[in-house]
Amino acid sequence: MKNNEMKDVSGFMIDMDGTVYKGNDVIKGAPEFIERLKKSKTPFVFLTNNSSSYREYYLNKLLRMGFDVTIDDILTSTTATIGYLMKHHSGKKVYPVGTPKFIEEIENAGIPINDKDPDIVLLAFDTTITYEKINNAYQFIKKGAIFIATHPDDLCPTENGYDVDIGPFIRLLESMTGTEAIVIGKPNPLMAKTAAEKMNVPLKGTVMIGDRIYTDMKMASDSGIRSILVLSGEAKEDDVNGMKTRPTMIVNSVDEILR
Repeated sequence: MKNNEMKDVSGFMIDMDGTVYKGNDVIKGAPEFIERLKKSKTPFVFLTNNSSSYREYYLNKLLRMGFDVTIDDILTSTTATIGYLMKHHSGKKVYPVGTPKFIEEIENAGIPINDKDPDIVLLAFDTTITYEKINNAYQFIKKGAIFIATHPDDLCPTENGYDVDIGPFIRLLESMTGTEAIVIGKPNPLMAKTAAEKMNVPLKGTVMIGDRIYTDMKMASDSGIRSILVLSGEAKEDDVNGMKTRPTMIVNSVDEILR
């Protein structure tokens, strides 16, 4: 690192969409950056708010793109949400609004699924969303179910631009029910704490790398850790002017880090 503020890094938290790839296109130099981390024996973990698929999907995607990683290097908002549910709402019935893969993952974790009288409505990035699902979620929340969302992203990066993500649906249900969602993924500091525990390093020494100001950079700021904003995804350099807390560094892409 050329920046003195990046000395004594205990580990890197690395966003995925817009940071190391966009859709099915790898960002130039990203696999080489991971190799530099491995050679320097610097711990790292990939973080993604995308809850539409399970960890094995992301592992296979990264391997196809040339990243030398294992499943233990990946933390998704689904994984963090499962941990939250098991710790704070063990045994409670959940109505999931998500893809079949998402539902399968939470079922495999032993979380009881219920579409009649759930204790919790769990909203994920659902590319199979229907009116029936939205209406069911509304009805259950109005009757008193806890409202939990895996992450707050408005858009999901693709190789051709962006797709609508979970954020608009969170706001729809909040406005209709008058109930504020509990959001687990970035920018919740819980995600950073979970990542540091996964790397077995102190949170204070970690650095968050990402392309989004309202999730990646905000999580770093709220967690009291350093951050690197990459301009390979959603954020542009001009966007930093409106930030309350500036990133520790701004680079064009991860390829510039550790050069």
